[in-house]
Amino acid sequence: MYQIIDGKKIAQEIKEELREKVAAWKEQGKHFCLAVIQVGNDPASSVYVGNKKKACAYIGIDSLSYELSEETSQQELLELVEKLNVDDKVNGILVQLPLPKQIDEHKIIQAIAPDKDVDGFHEKNVGALCVGSKGYVSCTPLGIIQLLKRSKVEIEGKNCVVIGRSNIVGKPMALLLLRENGTVTVCHSRTQNIKEITKQADILIVAVGKPQFIDDSYVKEGAVVIDVGIHRDANNKLCGDVDFEKVAPHTSAITPVPGGVGPMTIAMLMYNCVQNAM
Repeated sequence: MYQIIDGKKIAQEIKEELREKVAAWKEQGKHFCLAVIQVGNDPASSVYVGNKKKACAYIGIDSLSYELSEETSQQELLELVEKLNVDDKVNGILVQLPLPKQIDEHKIIQAIAPDKDVDGFHEKNVGALCVGSKGYVSCTPLGIIQLLKRSKVEIEGKNCVVIGRSNIVGKPMALLLLRENGTVTVCHSRTQNIKEITKQADILIVAVGKPQFIDDSYVKEGAVVIDVGIHRDANNKLCGDVDFEKVAPHTSAITPVPGGVGPMTIAMLMYNCVQNAM
C-alpha cells in the first residue's frame, strides 16, 4: 500500500513552527514584514496573493500589499521595488508573476535586493545555491525537500530524476537533491528514451507542465513520485502532471493534486521571510 504525502498537513506543521518562533522573536524586538506587489488582476494571481497575505497574518508577519494597474510601466514598477529595497522595515519583497507584456520579468526580478528576494529567483541567490553558499532558495523545490524529509524518504544515495528544467523548479530542484547527496538526472523535452531513465528513479519529481502526462509506464515499482503540476482536466477538476489513479498503486509514496506540493510553496515562502529577519 502506498503512502499519500500530505502536503497540506506538513505545510501546517511548518507554519505552526514558524508562528511560535515569530512570537518569541517579536518579544525580543525583531520585526517581520513582507511586501507583495501584484500588477493587474489576473484571477489566479489574485488567489495566490490572497493566500500569501493569509499565511503572513497567521504566522505573525506584517504584509504590505501593492495592487497596481495592468497599465503600470516597467519604470514605475522598478521605482517601487527600489523604494522597498531601501526600506529597513521590509524584510522580503515578492513580485507576483506573470507580469503584463510591457514589463520585462527578468529585469524586475534582478532589481530586487538579493537579501530581500524571498522567492529565491535573483541570479545571486541562484548562484549561491550552485556553489553551496548561503542564500534564498526557490520555494517550491525547497518545499519538496521538506516533503521528502518529513515523510522519512531517504534522498542520500538514491537515483533521483527530475522532469523539467525551469529556473523556478527543475534546475533548483536538481541542485537541492545534489546537496542532499542524491544521484540526479534531469529530463526535458529533448531527452531521448525518457521512460528508460524515469523507470530507474527511486525518487521521481515531475514538473513538465502537461496534465496527467506521466502514467505507470514511466514509473519504477516502489518509487516515490512528487507531482509539481496543477491543471484543470476536461471535467474542470484539478489534476497534476501525473495520472494519479494509474501511477499511485505502483509507488511507495506519492503527492496528490491538490494538497501535495502546492501548500508547501507558501509555507516555504513564509520560512524564507522569517529567515531574512534573523
